[in-house]
Amino acid sequence: MAGLLSRERIIAGPAFNRWLVPPAALLIHLCIGQAYAISVFNLPLSRAIGITESRPEDWKLTTLGWIYTLAIVFLGLSAAFAGTWLERAGPRKVGVVAASCWGGGFLIAALGVFLHRIGLVYLGYGVIGGCGLGLGYVSPVSTLIKWFPDRRGMATGMAIMGFGGGALIAAPLSDALMTRFRSATSVGVWQTFVVLGLAYFGSMLAGAFLFRLPPPGWRPPGRSQPGNDRAVVARGHVHVDTAVRTAQFPLLWAVLCLNVTAGICVLGQASPMIQEVFKGAVSPSAAAGFVGLLSLFNIGGRIAWASLSDYLGRKRTYAVFFFLGAVLYACVPLAGRTGSVPLFVACVCVILTMYGGGFATIPAYLADVFGTQFVGAIHGRLLTAWSMAGVLGPVLVNYLRQYQIDRGVAKADAYNLTMEIMACVLVAGFLCNLAIRRVPDRHYMTAEELAAEQRRLRQSAPAPPAEAETDGNDGSGGAPARGRRLAVALAWGAVGAPLAWGIASTLGKALLLFKRD
Repeated sequence: MAGLLSRERIIAGPAFNRWLVPPAALLIHLCIGQAYAISVFNLPLSRAIGITESRPEDWKLTTLGWIYTLAIVFLGLSAAFAGTWLERAGPRKVGVVAASCWGGGFLIAALGVFLHRIGLVYLGYGVIGGCGLGLGYVSPVSTLIKWFPDRRGMATGMAIMGFGGGALIAAPLSDALMTRFRSATSVGVWQTFVVLGLAYFGSMLAGAFLFRLPPPGWRPPGRSQPGNDRAVVARGHVHVDTAVRTAQFPLLWAVLCLNVTAGICVLGQASPMIQEVFKGAVSPSAAAGFVGLLSLFNIGGRIAWASLSDYLGRKRTYAVFFFLGAVLYACVPLAGRTGSVPLFVACVCVILTMYGGGFATIPAYLADVFGTQFVGAIHGRLLTAWSMAGVLGPVLVNYLRQYQIDRGVAKADAYNLTMEIMACVLVAGFLCNLAIRRVPDRHYMTAEELAAEQRRLRQSAPAPPAEAETDGNDGSGGAPARGRRLAVALAWGAVGAPLAWGIASTLGKALLLFKRD
């Protein structure tokens, strides 16, 4: 088994089709994206003892809220500490460990629900599952960037799109499973956890075993890295230990943290916000449709903005995020005062595209600034910004709202101050992004240091000829080439079908927003 998971075992041959790697990454991210849908279990878990209504011994919603918080915190911590291991061990081994943690975490959480022990739920989903989240999140990133040096943004966008899309599948699937297992003595949560844990383990394992690494020095034929950000693109590779000590790393950390803080502020309170701002005009069912619509824009923004960044450049793309986002946040209170639901929905939906786009674009930004050799490790450490934003965003929106209400401000106007502060947060992000420059030459690894590092990582497979094709045709023609193209089509179909089902289900609910009760 150790040999099967080794880094050397997954060095690809010259005929390997690089388009098999994105669906493998997408498969893993669709599984761990369930984290965005964990709230569908909150109400059933709050009456796990009472079944039909909550009893004093049942868990409170505030208690259950820590499940997601722990998962996001351990996502950041595990990604930070395991990033260097990823570069050494390879994405297959890390993917297998991620599958074990994520699937096993569900099983431990199921036991906690069955025994009604919240500590086991925290341990299973929050701690162990959170580690699976972090490992599963970063394991495909450096692999995709190495395979797509010409389309870094698009490649990482396709994978990270899955993290947003996972909730579209998990929410209706979880609801259907809980309905199937619900009985007079059970709300159906622990059984659903068992099914999901096993399904996610198998799916992530399949994704991990599809991973391949390009040989050292490989480049796609006839293509080169886009030079649209010449002011920041690295002239070499920066070691992870050096990268975190440069001025560029804290600036990029702040860029991600501020962008995510602003987006998660809206995402976490979308349903109550639209109902309170437009009291009586938006029903709970329409508000649920609004949340679904935001999920779709979150997903679409991940692939659209990340792909666009290949042409605009990462620095310019983030400049658009911060400038346009600040303007839109300033417009949200105006939409509330004028009673314009369409304007409100339009502003928030565009904001959510940039929230998702920020996640998908940051790995390519890191590769531009620090080179590709250690991008997985650097990305892992940068994800601690997500952990911080996961605390800052909800705290800001909840406490500022309550502060306004305590001062006598009407609920419909209680979010105005939050929106104005978020606009200021994005202005600060704009300035941080503006300050990013190319890493000074003294921080780059020398050719000897890079060669020694590659030897240490045992990347010893010979590089294919420069003219070798990776589009599924190695020059042999006939059945082998057709077989490889069929494999690519099947891989994309395997991840596309459930995602299409989730999108269709969410669209049906989102249409309620535009219907009158």
